[in-house]
Parts: sequence; structure tokens; C-alpha cells
Amino acid sequence: MNEKEKMLAGELYDANYNEDLIKERYIAKDKCYEFNKLKPSNIIEKEKIIKDLLGKTGNIFNIEQPFMCDYGYNIEIGENFYSNHNLIILDGNKVKFGDNVFIAPNCAFYTAGHPLDSERRNQGLEYAKPIKIGNNVWIGGNVVVLPGVTIGDNVVIGAGSIVNRDIPSNVVAVGNPCRVIKQLNK
Repeated sequence: MNEKEKMLAGELYDANYNEDLIKERYIAKDKCYEFNKLKPSNIIEKEKIIKDLLGKTGNIFNIEQPFMCDYGYNIEIGENFYSNHNLIILDGNKVKFGDNVFIAPNCAFYTAGHPLDSERRNQGLEYAKPIKIGNNVWIGGNVVVLPGVTIGDNVVIGAGSIVNRDIPSNVVAVGNPCRVIKQLNK
């Protein structure tokens, strides 16, 4: 199994020294750079870069600048996706957003994690677990979603939350760690 296959399988892989992965990250980061330096009103060119960068997009989406990701091809966004400024997605594994997802400023989605053992961590090893966000989700400002998390449909995540475990559908969840505080009627 090569390092990319290990990465997508959620196993420890060499993120820091593998030449192929480094090249793929530079390709994505160059595209992010091009996207971020465009005039905000240049909607057509912005959409073209995002469609080229991401693995899948809906027809209607808007990602405000700046935006950063690691690979791009592991990110899927559904219809009517909106993210405000400073979205960061570390997509060593799949990050899938459903339809009607709204993300406030300064949010981050991290599929990557590192071993607790410093010897393996210092060797440049990490793991990546997928993140899945359902339909009709609103994520408040300064939220961080950690590796392996699934957020259900019809969910509101309160500002400043650290989401380190799955969140079921039809709820409001907030805090550090993020926890359900209210059931929504659906």
C-alpha cells in the first residue's frame, strides 16, 4: 500500500516526507493561492478554480476568500453551499458536505491527527479520518471539527464549538467539547 492509499484508509502514513503527497499539496495550495488573490467580484473565475480544485461541487455554491485546503480532491460540497471567510479544510481523507450547508467565518475541518507517541509523530507520521456533514446544517463562527466526525441533518453547531464526536440529526449542539443542548422539531 502506498502512502496515499494508507492516508485514505485511515492508517498511519508519511505526510511530511512523501514526495508524491508533498507535490499534490503544492498543486492544491497553488490553486488556493490563485483563488484567494482574485477580486471577490470575479465570480466566474472563482467558481472555475473551486470546481477544478474540489472533488465534487453542486451547481450553486459560494466560498468566500480566503480558503485553504491540503489536497482539494477529497472535498465534496452539495447544492447551496456557503462558507464565509477563512475556511480551512485539511482533507487528508474525505470531507463531504451535504446540501444547504452554511459555514460562518473562521471554521476549520481537520481530518488529520497525529500519534500520541512522539517518536512516530517526529517521523512525520499522521492519520486521517473522514468527516461528513449532513444536509441543512449551520455551523457557527470559529468552529473546529476534528477527525472522524459525522454531523447529521438539520443541525446547528454553536459558535466556538470543538466537535470531537458525532452529532445526531435535528439538534443544536455547542461547547468544548461540543454536546447536544436542544432537540429540534423536524
